[in-house]
Amino acid sequence: MHSKTLLAPLTLRRAEPGDLSGVLTLLADTSEWLHSQGVRQWPRGGFGPERIEPLIAEGTLYVLESGLFDPVASIALDTHADREFWTTADRPADALYVHKLAVSRGWSGSGLGDALLDWAGGCVGDAGLRWLRLDCAKDNARLQDYYRRRGFTHLRTVDLPHRASGALFQRAAARADHHELFRDLTTSELVSA
Repeated sequence: MHSKTLLAPLTLRRAEPGDLSGVLTLLADTSEWLHSQGVRQWPRGGFGPERIEPLIAEGTLYVLESGLFDPVASIALDTHADREFWTTADRPADALYVHKLAVSRGWSGSGLGDALLDWAGGCVGDAGLRWLRLDCAKDNARLQDYYRRRGFTHLRTVDLPHRASGALFQRAAARADHHELFRDLTTSELVSA
């Protein structure tokens, strides 16, 4: 367990409009770190509010907060299968999709990413669905190995010249205990658009 969890208990909750600035900062910091590592998954400088506000409005963006600082992590979980990646043969309605998973660099190595993925896998099962899916950078072998170690299977890589992402992964729904790392104030009901 990361020592910071002892100083400030973590709470997972749905993001609210007031969280926008903190989420944008978290994603921008994560994007800059990725770029420093040679990974071009996200736009340099992060995302604009027009990309994050709809996730907040839909109720599909979640923040992990310490109560002392801006969000220490974020995850979006929804039914939005990217049509450039997921085909009809993939049965996109059988899954929930992870987006905008980010953990503050100060909390790197704490297990928060693992715990959020486990929470998302539990949401998949609670929703009566089969798969937790995501896409990541085609050329980020380190991140792809991370997902493999977390039980995800690489399905294929879709190589579109205008997209840095395209490595498609999924794992079966599963309930896992993450409560030692954070309090869960969410419900398993996801808003679909």
